[in-house]
Amino acid sequence: MNRASDTRRCDGLPPRARRYDAEGTRSALLGAAALRFARYGYDRSSVRDIAKDAGVDAALVYRYFGSKEALFDAVSAGTGLFEPLRHLPLDEVSAWICDVVSNGPTEEEAPHPLLTKLRSSSREETVGRLREEVTEVFSQGFARRLEGEDAELRAELLAAWLMGITLLRLAIRSPALAATPDDTLLRFLRAGIDPLLDAGCPGGGGEDG
Repeated sequence: MNRASDTRRCDGLPPRARRYDAEGTRSALLGAAALRFARYGYDRSSVRDIAKDAGVDAALVYRYFGSKEALFDAVSAGTGLFEPLRHLPLDEVSAWICDVVSNGPTEEEAPHPLLTKLRSSSREETVGRLREEVTEVFSQGFARRLEGEDAELRAELLAAWLMGITLLRLAIRSPALAATPDDTLLRFLRAGIDPLLDAGCPGGGGEDG
């Protein structure tokens, strides 16, 4: 059965040949692959469709990456989404997350980096890579910056907030999150996130009632 993607690019435009230098070709293939893998997953994204979206010959995928699997690895490795958390002051984390979910690209502009991995979740190594990234950045790295008990749990809960909210607002566009003004969103984000960063959480200052 022929799909629409066989005759049109992932962005809905007809395929067209383009001229690139080597770096431009590689960049175009990475961009096209990111869209394909995020929207359709690994198994439903063909080398031919990716090359068509990029406006180049499919043979160039193998020239620059060696295989579809290697191209997928290049797209899904190291999104950079979490990098600021390695050095961002703790009292700025809530505002940073608010900025990410308010000003990040929409799904039409760029696929949410998590979708590339999650829509290819049948590939165990992809889920494993995401787990390793979360573990390295949050469970280990960010947790070391937190004082008090349950630092690893609190760091992973922060990861859940960050990934869940950005996915819902930028990719899924759930109605309330998508329509909420930034100042209101930041107020609720602080209410949920700041206690995770505070050495005294949970318990609201240690009062037992």
